[in-house]
Amino acid sequence: MTLRILCSVLAAVALASARADEADKEVKARKVALDLAGAFSNDGFKIRDGHWSGELNQGGHAVVAVNLYAGNQYWFSVGTDDQAARFSVQLHDEHGKLLAGEEYQGDATAAAGFSPTISGQYFVSVAASDAATGTYCLVYSYQ
Repeated sequence: MTLRILCSVLAAVALASARADEADKEVKARKVALDLAGAFSNDGFKIRDGHWSGELNQGGHAVVAVNLYAGNQYWFSVGTDDQAARFSVQLHDEHGKLLAGEEYQGDATAAAGFSPTISGQYFVSVAASDAATGTYCLVYSYQ
């Protein structure tokens, strides 16, 4: 009985430690993303509260559905916890077609800007390069 309790306690400590490390990586990635988004706020963009985050492996990608409104301008900014990681951000229409827009890529950051002419659902994809892996955080700004 004592051995079972000891094993349970050790497992709980290990899980808590892993979750704390994961949370630290997410906080770091969010700070990097918000720092990049802050550059767009200098041009009058407002940073939306909220974010999306997760872990991407080499060559992996994540897709987020967003509702965008005609007449607004948007910037989607991603940051990672690994300064050497290369990520990209792209926008797609409701049929998955890649949309033309502005792009930015920096150290551990990337962004895509877009001004929809039609209100509706769009998709933002975050992709890791073939050599990149790590925690990402995606935030967006609008005006």
